[in-house]
Amino acid sequence: MSPNSALFTDFYSRPMAQGYWKKNMNRRTIFEMFFRRQPFGGGFSLFAGLGTLLEKLRSFAFAPDDIAYLKSLGLFEDSFLRFLEGFSFTGSLWAMDEGTVVFPQEVLIRIEGGLIECQLIEGMLLNTINFQSLIATKTARVWLAANKGPVMEFGLRRAQGPDGAMSASRAAFIGGASGTSNVLAGKAYGIPVMGTMAHSWIMAHSGEEEAFQAYADIYPDHPVFLIDTYDTLKSGALNALKVGKRLASQGRNFGVRLDSGDIHYLSVEVRKILDGAGLTKATISVSNDLDESIIQTLTDAQAPVNSWGVGTQMVTGGTEAAFTGVYKLTAREDGAGKLVPTMKCSDNPDKTTNPGVKQVWRITDSQGMTVADVLALDDPDHPDLIETGRRFTFWHTAADYRHFSRTLDGAASPLLKPWMEQGRLLRDVPSLEETRLLVRSGLGSFDNSYKRFLNPHIYKVSITERLRNLKLELIRNYLGS
Repeated sequence: MSPNSALFTDFYSRPMAQGYWKKNMNRRTIFEMFFRRQPFGGGFSLFAGLGTLLEKLRSFAFAPDDIAYLKSLGLFEDSFLRFLEGFSFTGSLWAMDEGTVVFPQEVLIRIEGGLIECQLIEGMLLNTINFQSLIATKTARVWLAANKGPVMEFGLRRAQGPDGAMSASRAAFIGGASGTSNVLAGKAYGIPVMGTMAHSWIMAHSGEEEAFQAYADIYPDHPVFLIDTYDTLKSGALNALKVGKRLASQGRNFGVRLDSGDIHYLSVEVRKILDGAGLTKATISVSNDLDESIIQTLTDAQAPVNSWGVGTQMVTGGTEAAFTGVYKLTAREDGAGKLVPTMKCSDNPDKTTNPGVKQVWRITDSQGMTVADVLALDDPDHPDLIETGRRFTFWHTAADYRHFSRTLDGAASPLLKPWMEQGRLLRDVPSLEETRLLVRSGLGSFDNSYKRFLNPHIYKVSITERLRNLKLELIRNYLGS
């Protein structure tokens, strides 16, 4: 089954689409994707999956067997199914650059198109962006915990199925992983593939020294020996030392890997053994169900670790099951052809959406550090312009009394950019390496208080006064007060 089949969405979109078609409601609409809560109790997230989404949108269509399946359900009229036979995405898409540091309530993606096509892509869009954003964010946290040192993603065997493994490898590389153990991801995405050896390599030989020497003979460029198969300090480290001395005499280096036990204690003791033999250039890699909290504890304790292998906790999200992205209608064309704002009201203020067509502006201070993001109306006739040198009052996204005023002494940059128009790509999709660099420069523009793991500082995401007034007006209209 093709992952780009237009069947890949939630079922409710199908009867809704037929209803729109029957009532001749396929008018122009605006849908926006945003998320509601930072994962992992953190202070930031990364926007990931855009490249995958653009690729899927270009080929999102109903195959003949898809139409046959829908017909078998007995719910859809033949004339509507004929309409779907010719379906392709012909809308426009605005989005932030993949790899942008993002925050709750701000628009990540804006879709403009007919109501039916905007509705049909909902499930696929959310599935693609939510998962990759979750994994990229998790990886960035791991990378920061490792003091921005080398991190290898090797979670294929624990990922949620083949597509989960592939998407996770892609997103992890964006978030900061240096490479992956997933060979297919290496081929598909150009990610460096990495790996050492399994315990079975050791056990397949008559002894550790023989196993290490055989591996070094076959792979002479910096072999890494797994030293915890039997006893890390009394056996593995000592046998690695014997082979390592021979390699050093040939001008070659090597490394060892720890995959169990007290990583801090063992890494310190192994470092002593290696340094005592003059092998100060030998490296130590560690694994064993690591996450950002464990890694930060080890780095804070100055454990002598050169690189980190992270699997399960990285590719599954660990403590966080899902990214809280949602997709909501924010404007629709009325009978006169005018685009009018719309919104969802709720007893829960966090679930009351922000109406209208919007742009997101990122404000930096005179030193180039990021201080706030602002949602502003972006209708073509009268957009909100956030300009340097002017003084603004910005309001909390809930449109209540909370606000702040600031004279903009740095830059104000729009984050949403056009990527597709009438179903066609408008620009080349950046490489994953370019996206990784954007992540690193983006994280560097935020104060460390937003990136700490314990009680991070809450970043300001606000709305303009004009957007606030529109929101309050619509609430009054909907509630009849």
